[in-house]
Amino acid sequence: MRKKSRRKMKIGIAAAVVLLFTVIFLSLQIRDITVTGNKKYTSDQIVDFLFKDSWDRNALFCLYKDRFKEHEQVPFIQDYKIVFQSPVKVEVIVYEKSVVGYVSYMGSYMYFDKDGIVVESSSEKLEGVPWITGLKFRQIVLHKPIPVENKEILDEIFSLTNALSNHGISVEQILYNSGRDATLILGSIKVYLGNSDQMDEKITELKSQLPVLDGLSGTLYLDTYDEAETAASYRFVKNK
Repeated sequence: MRKKSRRKMKIGIAAAVVLLFTVIFLSLQIRDITVTGNKKYTSDQIVDFLFKDSWDRNALFCLYKDRFKEHEQVPFIQDYKIVFQSPVKVEVIVYEKSVVGYVSYMGSYMYFDKDGIVVESSSEKLEGVPWITGLKFRQIVLHKPIPVENKEILDEIFSLTNALSNHGISVEQILYNSGRDATLILGSIKVYLGNSDQMDEKITELKSQLPVLDGLSGTLYLDTYDEAETAASYRFVKNK
């Protein structure tokens, strides 16, 4: 009888422990989520991607999923890390793919990085990333370099987009002609930059002229820009 009583007691204790663990497991819900490193998506969008239902917000399940399961595939996101600051508070650190521009190909937008590697294919235009037109290329394959005829154009694209980014200038389109001269499209303003000579100086001058051009429609010709002559070396032609 005593053995049966002890066995029942052990079973009761084990059941109580399992019940307690279950209660704790179900009650540890993540309530505070902060997101860092995100530029292409809002924090709310990142949370919606990674925490789709109540199970994803369970602390223990989230920890298990983050450590032992493949991470969610999110467009333009290279990877992410979930850092537990407490059982109910986490920080999501986002590592975005480096994107400098995109080209149109077979009904999709092919986004590429500074090395010309196609890192993403999407049906949507990503805000703040310029559309590069005028390039001649063959078949485009994801995760492979853009097969342009002249690879020097990729260096020029990166130098130009880097200069625009450093000056906080967002453009909708960068058009290259057959001579590799560049034209920027900024709403109702076109900026003809010409070749890559003095490109940083041209973009610096463009930055200073943007407040003057606000509300106007026309073409700014910076292809004749001369640092020694500044404003006298270029012109703006209004649309008729």
